[in-house]
Amino acid sequence: MKMNDFRLDGKIALVTGASYGIGFAMASGLAEAGATIVFNDINQDLVNRGIAAYKEAGITAHGYVCDVTNEDQVNEMIAQIEKEVGVVDILVNNAGIIKRIPMIEMTAAQFRQVIDIDLNGPFIMAKAVIPSMIKKGHGKIINICSMMSELGRETVSAYAAAKGGLKMLTRNICSEYGEYNIQCNGIGPGYIATPQTAPLREIQPDGSRHPFDQFIVAKTPAGRWLEAEELAGPAVFLASDASNAVNGHILYVDGGILAYIGKQPK
Repeated sequence: MKMNDFRLDGKIALVTGASYGIGFAMASGLAEAGATIVFNDINQDLVNRGIAAYKEAGITAHGYVCDVTNEDQVNEMIAQIEKEVGVVDILVNNAGIIKRIPMIEMTAAQFRQVIDIDLNGPFIMAKAVIPSMIKKGHGKIINICSMMSELGRETVSAYAAAKGGLKMLTRNICSEYGEYNIQCNGIGPGYIATPQTAPLREIQPDGSRHPFDQFIVAKTPAGRWLEAEELAGPAVFLASDASNAVNGHILYVDGGILAYIGKQPK
């Protein structure tokens, strides 16, 4: 192996829902490794926000409006990307939502919406890029799974079902298309310090940590929330030739939570 195996020069990486957050962080890492970045989001405002953020970071990115659950829109976007940028070498299925609702209070429509975006979306996206990857003779698909691909937790029944399904979709794409030199792996992020989670990490009026903050820190051997940028390295590895022998694997970037039973109460 050579260190150049980690380079992505000449590769086109499509990261879904990457206008901000962990998608943006991973796409930025792929760009630093040499990839040309393409991303989509659900509306033009988010795409414009993403283009501006990439530009500020010194990255030239190509943004498209597309709903990953709409197969016609996805096929049109992939055709447009192939015409305007080139064939997608790397697909990162990052777009997703979560609804924190107790199961017996969640409607079937709400459940279906989470499944549609978090599981059907990656299926539709992968289905759209695989034919050209087969023709080109290589391809990398990275599905953004979750610790909820392995664990259950109150109020996230739909999310856990979708992410558990995404884990198995990852393994099945590996099984079905590995012979075409296509590697499909997953990344399972831990708890990430983002603007969305900032209220959960604020110091309380009495000087104590937020109860959820205490819970996460106690459950994480690293003793802290993770940074979005810490997902960039794993994404580059799984997108690069350095991981050509890695297929059907879920790489959990969780600070050790899944390996840890937790601290004994005092």
